Amino acid sequence: MNRMGLITIPDFYRVKYGRAVELIAACIMSISFSFLLAGNLVAGGFMFQTFLGTSYFGGITLLAALVFAYTVSGGLFAVAYTDAVQIVIALVGSISLLFYVISNFGLTIAPGTGPLALEQLTSVGAGAMINWASILALGLGNMVAIDFMARIFASESPETAQKSCYVAAAGTLIVGLPFSVVALSANSILEQVGVVADGPVLFVLLQNVIPPVLGLLVLAAILSASLSTADGAILGTSSVMAHNVFGIRHGSGPSGGGDRLLLVTRLFAIVITLLGVFLGLRVPQTGVLLLLGFDLGFAGLVVPLLGGLFWPRATRQGALACIIAGSITRLVLFALMPTMFGIENTLLHIPNGLFTPDFDGFPTLISPIVGLIAFAVVSHITYKPVSFAEAQVKLREKVRAL
Repeated sequence: MNRMGLITIPDFYRVKYGRAVELIAACIMSISFSFLLAGNLVAGGFMFQTFLGTSYFGGITLLAALVFAYTVSGGLFAVAYTDAVQIVIALVGSISLLFYVISNFGLTIAPGTGPLALEQLTSVGAGAMINWASILALGLGNMVAIDFMARIFASESPETAQKSCYVAAAGTLIVGLPFSVVALSANSILEQVGVVADGPVLFVLLQNVIPPVLGLLVLAAILSASLSTADGAILGTSSVMAHNVFGIRHGSGPSGGGDRLLLVTRLFAIVITLLGVFLGLRVPQTGVLLLLGFDLGFAGLVVPLLGGLFWPRATRQGALACIIAGSITRLVLFALMPTMFGIENTLLHIPNGLFTPDFDGFPTLISPIVGLIAFAVVSHITYKPVSFAEAQVKLREKVRAL
C-alpha cells in the first residue's frame, strides 16, 4: 500500500472499488475517528479536572485547543515530531511508576482478573464476549485507522513502513503493560494505605500514594498518550473529509490544488475538533469511545480492505454490500442494546424487550460476519473475468488516477 502512492486510506477503496465505495468508506472513517478523538479528549479532560481544578468542560476544551493549534500549524510533521517526544515521556513515566509500585507495595492481582485468568476469554458470565469484542474491535478495526495509515503512506519506503510497524508494536507493549499491571494491583495498594477508590483508580493512586514528582511524570505520560492520538485523529480525519469526501485532489487545478486542499483541510479540522468535544461531553467514557471508534471500521470496512488486497475476485458490488450490511447491522444493534462494552448506552438507545445486557459484546462479533457473507456472496455473483488487454487498460487508468 505504501508503494501505491496513496495519500489516505479511502484512496485504496477508490483505486480498488471506485468513487462510490471511497465516499462511503471515508464518511464512516470520519465518524469513527471523531469517537476516537473524543475518547482521548475525555482522558485529558478528567485529568485537568482532577489535578488542575478546572471543570470537565474546561479541561476538554483546553486540551482540544492545544492539540488543534499545533496540528493545523505543522500538519503531519508536527504530529510526527511531537509524537516522538511524547512517547519518550510516556515510556519513562510508565516504567518509573511500575518500579515504584513493585519496590514499595509489590504486585498483588486479585483472583480472576490477571493475565492468566483465561475464564475471561471462555466464560460469558466472566465477560468473555465483551472482552473478545474489545480485543477484535481494537486489534482488527485499527487496520482501517486513518492516522495509522497516514504514517504508512508517508514513510519513505515500504521497508521503512514495515519495520516501523514492528517497532511500534513493541513500543505499545513496553509502554502499555506497566500501566495495565499497576491498574490490576491498584485496589490492593489502596487497601494497604486505607484509601477508598472514588473515580479512576490510577488518578486515586497518583493523588494519595505516588510521590508528587513521580505523579507529575506519570500525568505527563498520560497527557502525552492522549495528545499523540488526538493530533493524528484531527489531521487524518480532516484530510479524509477534504480529499476523499469533497474530492479535492493534490495536483488538480491550475495552481496544483495544494493550497485549496490545505485550506479546506484546516477548516475541517475546526469541525472535527468541535465534534470531538461534543462527543466527549456526551459520553465521558474514554474506553467506550475508543472501542466505538474502531468498532465501526471493524463492522464494515476491514473485510473489503483485506479482500481487495488478497482476493482477486473481490468486486465493487461486493464491497458496497459488505459496508452497507455490516455497518447497518452494527448501528441497529447498537441502538437496541442498553449497554455498550459494559457501560450504559447513553448515546443512542431505543428501549426494547429484545436485547438485554447479557447480549453485550455479540453485536461487535456479529456485524463483520454479516458483512463478510454479503461480500463473498455478492462478489461471487458479480465477478467477471477480464482479458489481459482489458486488465492493462484498467491498470493504466488506475495509475493515471493516482
